[in-house]
Amino acid sequence: MNPTDIQDPNYFHKVVDCQWACPAHTNVPEYIRLIAQGKYTDAYMLNRESNVFPGILGRTCDRPCEPACRRTRIDGKAVAICRLKRVAADNRDDITDLLPKAPQTKNGKRIALIGAGPASLTVANDLMPLGYEVTIFEKQTKPGGLMRTNIPSFRLPEHVLDDECAQIINMGADIRYGTPVASMKALLGEGYDAVFVGTGAPRGKELDLPGRKEASANVHIGIEWLESVAFGHITQIEKRVLIIGVGNTAMDCCRTAKRLGASDVKVMARRPRKFFKASPWELEDAEEEQVQIVINHAPKRFVLDEGVLVGMEFEQLAWSEDAKGKAASTVTGTILIPCETVILAIGQENAFPFIERDRDTGIEFDKWDMPVVDKATFQSSRPGVFFGGDAAFGPQNIIWAVNHGHEAAISIHNHCQGAALSERPKAGMNLISQKMGLHEWSYSNDYSGAKRTPMKHVDLVERFKSLSKEVELGFDVEQTAREAQRCLNCDVQTKFTDNQCIECDACIDVCPVLCLTITPNAEEPELRKQLTVPALNKDQSLYASGPLPQTRRIMVKDEDLCVHCGLCAERCPTGAWDMQKLELVIPKAGGVAVNGSTSWTQQK
Repeated sequence: MNPTDIQDPNYFHKVVDCQWACPAHTNVPEYIRLIAQGKYTDAYMLNRESNVFPGILGRTCDRPCEPACRRTRIDGKAVAICRLKRVAADNRDDITDLLPKAPQTKNGKRIALIGAGPASLTVANDLMPLGYEVTIFEKQTKPGGLMRTNIPSFRLPEHVLDDECAQIINMGADIRYGTPVASMKALLGEGYDAVFVGTGAPRGKELDLPGRKEASANVHIGIEWLESVAFGHITQIEKRVLIIGVGNTAMDCCRTAKRLGASDVKVMARRPRKFFKASPWELEDAEEEQVQIVINHAPKRFVLDEGVLVGMEFEQLAWSEDAKGKAASTVTGTILIPCETVILAIGQENAFPFIERDRDTGIEFDKWDMPVVDKATFQSSRPGVFFGGDAAFGPQNIIWAVNHGHEAAISIHNHCQGAALSERPKAGMNLISQKMGLHEWSYSNDYSGAKRTPMKHVDLVERFKSLSKEVELGFDVEQTAREAQRCLNCDVQTKFTDNQCIECDACIDVCPVLCLTITPNAEEPELRKQLTVPALNKDQSLYASGPLPQTRRIMVKDEDLCVHCGLCAERCPTGAWDMQKLELVIPKAGGVAVNGSTSWTQQK
């Protein structure tokens, strides 16, 4: 096996599992250290550099970072990364002077953004500092897109959403509220240098069953119903409510129904719990609020009495799996469940009624009526027209929309500057030794055995008094300090210098997870087998040194096992092991890494 190339930014980036798993590649360990030091404003701005909406995502993110967290390999529970992000947002100082600014002199390029959701706002955030004139067309009277219309205010307070949208819009965007785009062809005729479509997935899926048409007055599409609640058009609901579907939208619908006066709310799931799409914490919150989740029931028909909805009939299912794990159901009976209202939350679809399907527009759609979009550049089949967020590839979480916005902004900048869209700026990297002495470090590497900190919630009685009463209270100072200490500092890397090693085995003896081995070199498949603990996770790399001076064997570290405790570097008598903090520079539109540092220059 060849020695590991640690000059490749992606090598150590992948070792920082949480940052690697985050679609926007937020520098999680560094902002947690800043929070632990009480530097909330610095932590917030570090967050904002990549994820753009720290306060919003600190409450609503799907948290792909947490399943990846290395702490799960220690005690089974990830660091509460998302909730710590909120701590920085809630406790920061005034950041007005720290926000990016748009120059007075523009670069002569005009960009149209359709929709003011997270993807479009991210594009605006990245392009306006480069001198682009940005116009946002938004059909609603306020910005935020599905963040506003689909996420209830008891999860995402309006003032948090307003603030983080305004940070971008106040940079100088020309936002036109109440102005839906009726014709893409007409918009293209206005001479914009590029168009970005960030309209989300605004159409909820229907349930075509007997009685649906007759019961229409009391059957609602989930995302449309949530939008009506958000804008105050719906303020109450009947007592008995059924929610069909078990994703996060269904959880928002059932919890909202409870706040509008429903006393008997059931979420009807066709499959067992392990198949649910809703996040575990969303399910826990719904059940805490006495929502009943009913599994293995498939809707059969709407039941009416003299034209009035009185219930739904369901098939009761039994599920089994074959030898290949494929699930199949058998109907065991039927049941009538009474209700006065049904809310359908069985999925969302894209809708582009404003895009003409003709040769002049030049935007191709596939057999599912989705635009043909390049997954690397986010450009459609028409040069200069880009898609992102849910509008590009279907419903995903906000953090994915942010990632799409960053990548689309790079493409738009390249398009407007005459560069190839395939010329993506490269990530930069810096490794900084944490030595304060031979065996002392500038970061805290003491292991904290604390259990994951539970979130405090508003009392059940209090939370139902107001639709806008935020349920999660956030961490206090003591909780924040305890949770931050659980982070294993995965961005502080173990760097090995082979010509300083004397093969004394001290590092191997002290390693608590047995991730180090000195062994004769071999091809990687064979090498993985001959380590102290065989390296089974092939998705994570092996760190292999060059030949050691004494025996020409090599030092191998299984990056999957290593917990970055630093004991190898503390024990090494020659300093062959060092602890070096990774600073990763994620490229953005118009930015290039300067000598591997975290500063940016704008391309002229």
